Amino acid sequence: SLASTAVTCFTRGLDLRKETEDVLCPANCPLWQFYVFGDGVYASLSSICGAAIHSGVITNAGGAVRVQTLPGQENYPAVNANGIQSQVLTRWASSFSVTRTKNTALEAVGRSVSTARPSTGKRPKKPLDKKAGNKDCKADIAFLIDGSYNIGQRRFNLQKNFVGKVAVMLGIGTEGPHVGVVQASEHPKIEFYLKNFTAAKEVLFAIKELGFRGGNSNTGKALKHTAQKFFSLENGARKGIPKIIVVFLDGWPSDDIEEAGIVAREFGVNVFVVSVAKPTTEELGMVQDIGFVDKAVCRTNGFFSYQMPTWFGTTKYVKPLVQKLCSHEQMLCSKTCYNSVNIGFLIDGSSSVGDSNFRLMLEFISNVAKAFEISDIGSKVAAVQFTYNQRTEFSFTDYTTKEKVLSAIRNIRYMSGGTATGDAISFTTRNVFGPVTDGPNKNFLVVLTDGQSYDDVRGPAAAAQKAGITVFSVGVAWAPLDDLKDMASEPRESHTFFTREFTGLEQMVPDIIRGICKDFLDSKQ
Repeated sequence: SLASTAVTCFTRGLDLRKETEDVLCPANCPLWQFYVFGDGVYASLSSICGAAIHSGVITNAGGAVRVQTLPGQENYPAVNANGIQSQVLTRWASSFSVTRTKNTALEAVGRSVSTARPSTGKRPKKPLDKKAGNKDCKADIAFLIDGSYNIGQRRFNLQKNFVGKVAVMLGIGTEGPHVGVVQASEHPKIEFYLKNFTAAKEVLFAIKELGFRGGNSNTGKALKHTAQKFFSLENGARKGIPKIIVVFLDGWPSDDIEEAGIVAREFGVNVFVVSVAKPTTEELGMVQDIGFVDKAVCRTNGFFSYQMPTWFGTTKYVKPLVQKLCSHEQMLCSKTCYNSVNIGFLIDGSSSVGDSNFRLMLEFISNVAKAFEISDIGSKVAAVQFTYNQRTEFSFTDYTTKEKVLSAIRNIRYMSGGTATGDAISFTTRNVFGPVTDGPNKNFLVVLTDGQSYDDVRGPAAAAQKAGITVFSVGVAWAPLDDLKDMASEPRESHTFFTREFTGLEQMVPDIIRGICKDFLDSKQ
């Protein structure tokens, strides 16, 4: 049957009307935006195209999918597959499965041109300010070059020429892009750092001088080493400038690259892979992981991978690559949960807490805050204490360094009084989050309480969530579970925490941090 319904990236199983329906998924859906619950059998809350990519029925190039409605079930599992992390769901009323449609005439319709258009990298020619470089190109770049036996001495020299041309065209300068080079072979070697040169001439000379090392092509090892060691402030990385690694790979890696890709993303590094002479059909048997490019890149949306057939005649590939490297709005991995969130703490100051337990609450929020990169361009922290009244201890804009935030937390004085948690949530939504709701950071509210609230918490919490704030509730001692669940964001199980004793708060710190990071990644657009 040729009657396929075209759907969007976000159409869910429950949006379809028929028992069995053939749909056509578009190309280049942003993988990190998919909500998928389960594995093989998906809760109907899931995105159809997301489930189809997750189960391997189609790739991100889109295509035709047959959707079969199934009864609901319990305990949909979370499984990471094909670049999508599905999530756990305790139960849902209906499910669906996805299979390939018999008909392939359809497939061609689904292919569309890549949606990620690089900015045109227009650069006014200003001969005056040669030293400053191309100010429109904001990037700190590590070129991870292939120094393995795979590439060999002759092509290694062609690779150096290509990297040299890219470096020149980038417009390196004090206020433009900064670059360094790492050579991957058996063991990685950092050849020079970002801080070593700020003029294209010097960089060109340094690249010409590089010697070929030879050895296995341990790209994974080199990528991990570069992500962890290369971009430190003392080595010349600049605050607020996208960190980029361009991996050049002749053939394929000898080692595993998946873990290195994960580490790079965690460190907020944007990984590009330039693959040259990719494995032929005869060679595929030797490649331990055919999907090595997708495992390494920042996002599998097509923007971060780049192919050249050979090292000969590569001049025409220089400019398109430079344009990609200079499109800082496309650097989706620069924003990590550590540098792109606002966390507001709402602290119960009621008389049942007591002075020493109040200190334990402050210690808990310090330990959560400590994990984040707090700065004027990074994450921000605010705190409100409440009884019947509310007191803003400090707002998101008061302190822009971690030291100042931690010292402000230490100096919070215990109020002692009643418990009006609902009012306090409304107050915080309006006065503390109000000024930052249009900002770039994702908003989180962590509510700490030790007892029953005198007022309704459900309404104010729903309003906070509607305003884009994700709520975690942390209860101690006499805090009723119903209140905690009513305040928490969905899925409630993973946003509700409880401990009998105040000393139990300490063990929850990593879970709260992990929860914030998971929500941040799920929301990435």
